[in-house]
Amino acid sequence: MATKTNPLLDPKNQSPASRAVHGGTERSHHGETSEALYLSSGFTYATSEEARMRFKGETEGHIYSRFSNPTVEMFQNRMAGLEGADAARGTATGMAAVTTALMSLVQAGDHVVASRALFGGCRYVVEDFLPRWGVSSTLVDGRDPKNFEAAMRDNTKAVFVESPTNPTIELVDLEAVGKIAKAHGAKFVVDNVFATPIYQSPLELGADLVVYSATKHIDGQGRCLGGVIVGDKELIEGDVHTIIRQTGPSISPFNAWVMLKGLETLGLRVEKMTQNARAVADMLANHPKVERVYYAGHPSHPQYELAQKQMSGGSNMLAFDVKGKQADAYTVADHLALIKISNNLGDAKSIITHPATTTHQRLEEEDRAELGISEKLLRLSVGLEAEGDLLSDLQFALDQI
Repeated sequence: MATKTNPLLDPKNQSPASRAVHGGTERSHHGETSEALYLSSGFTYATSEEARMRFKGETEGHIYSRFSNPTVEMFQNRMAGLEGADAARGTATGMAAVTTALMSLVQAGDHVVASRALFGGCRYVVEDFLPRWGVSSTLVDGRDPKNFEAAMRDNTKAVFVESPTNPTIELVDLEAVGKIAKAHGAKFVVDNVFATPIYQSPLELGADLVVYSATKHIDGQGRCLGGVIVGDKELIEGDVHTIIRQTGPSISPFNAWVMLKGLETLGLRVEKMTQNARAVADMLANHPKVERVYYAGHPSHPQYELAQKQMSGGSNMLAFDVKGKQADAYTVADHLALIKISNNLGDAKSIITHPATTTHQRLEEEDRAELGISEKLLRLSVGLEAEGDLLSDLQFALDQI
């Protein structure tokens, strides 16, 4: 009887949950169950000729951990498999991933179109940093794909969005914008942090590159900084890799190892966070001291139908306007017990922040108003605490205004 090959040996036949646990693993001769941590800056060669050949690319192998590292490679391969991407590259932070992805696509004289609703650091890169190097940019209201079409130019090389957006949970129709970018010969870059790879697959909707702050849900326990870029092999192994190699925004092997451990429980954590977030959104939507709730998984969201189309879940990120002023928003945040004040997100612990005075404080007041970031807006990253405790915590805090 002929021996059959188990189809699950091919990662393509595994579900995303299984790929998040097993993807990219390469065991040493010791057969370790947990991925090995190669905490090494450099690598040795048996001969000078071997060194020459490796630097020339004539033989495979690692040279220096700024370029590549076995642990980092496992993290990159696992992320690529989880996303259904051809390749991936890890970076030191999420902002390093965003900046590297965009810089890999443009040069002086080019143009970038981006949604106006971006994390403060991302908007700085698009508005302030790229123009220093001769790359112009146009920001548009990302809720309507027609705005992207109207902003495209002959020299537009990249379109950049995040969806859902930080902090007001606006959505961008990724499939529609991806088609517009492709029709104009531009590459489409999507920041998928809020949706997570569990609930949204931008590559399937037309993205060329997807970026993450792995600091957020992928680590998920507030331990390490990291970022990752996934996408087209030619782009990743071309200019993305070159920029990382030559300018050095590389992820450390230790942080990559932490991210590998985080990926093993990513699905479980995000699903529980989302369950909690749905309950919190329902409670806040019916609270007399809450003016408005922003949550992609709640029917009150003005783009709820789009969320249902391109996301398989609402994820754990939401925001809400309290009735009152900044002092009232502060009062709510300051009277929480379990929910901590911090600017991070995607953590096992629930986290709240006041975007107008933290993550988006550098924006002009009129820009914040245009984005709906009012003085009474609070952003909430829902964690893994007991659902009832979170509801009680928020109820107590709201009772104080």
